[in-house]
Formats: sequence, C-alpha cells, structure tokens
Amino acid sequence: MFKIIHYRDKCIGCYACVEIAPDRWRISKKDGRCTLVGSKIKKGIYQVDAFDEELEDNKRAAASCPVNIIKINGK
Repeated sequence: MFKIIHYRDKCIGCYACVEIAPDRWRISKKDGRCTLVGSKIKKGIYQVDAFDEELEDNKRAAASCPVNIIKINGK
C-alpha cells in the first residue's frame, strides 16, 4: 500500500488527475475542484491509503498536476 496526499485548497480543477485515474479522482459539482475518492481530511490535507494496483496511474496523475498538489508517499 501507499498513501496519496492531496492539497485540495490549491486545486485549480484542471481535470488531469480524473482523466488519468478516474477510480480515485472526481470533480466536485460544488466547487469544480478535484476530490480524492475515499480520503480523510486532516489539518486541511486530504489523505488516503491506496492499493499497489493504483500506484502507476496515481504517479502519472501526480506528475500531470500543473500545480503539484498531489503527492505519493510510501513507494
């Protein structure tokens, strides 16, 4: 397993993460920002433990984020 960390308050809603890893990312209809599916918020930072099968897609999602607000820890 690995952890995905998302600094959602800095999201610009570009949709790149949703295109690359749609099982883990969604666009919020409320504010147009990306949402990390299954995450818990802690001190304004969203985090979720994800399965190894999701690693490559989420690494690509993090790399494609134009504001660098997606981090992958543990792998």
